[in-house]
Amino acid sequence: MNDAPRLYAVYLGGDPAPGRLTEDHEVVLVVAGDLAEARRRARAKWGGATRAHVDAVKLVDVVDGFAVNLDPTNRPESVEVDLTYEPGGSPSTVS
Repeated sequence: MNDAPRLYAVYLGGDPAPGRLTEDHEVVLVVAGDLAEARRRARAKWGGATRAHVDAVKLVDVVDGFAVNLDPTNRPESVEVDLTYEPGGSPSTVS
């Protein structure tokens, strides 16, 4: 990392999967020292079959009035995803 590590949200796009009319997209979070590194790290997380491109990058340093601070940890990366979302409903708690 070139600078102090910061959190970035990156919107990736890729060629459509077979039988699809539009390209696939996903959002990934990465920790990087600068924007160029964030783009590289995000593309490495792409789950699609073809090469990803970056549609957007956002530095995430404040969320809902709370500063985002990064501290090293020995815990494994969280891969939990809440698949129970329903518009207008209450979100589930995933631990």
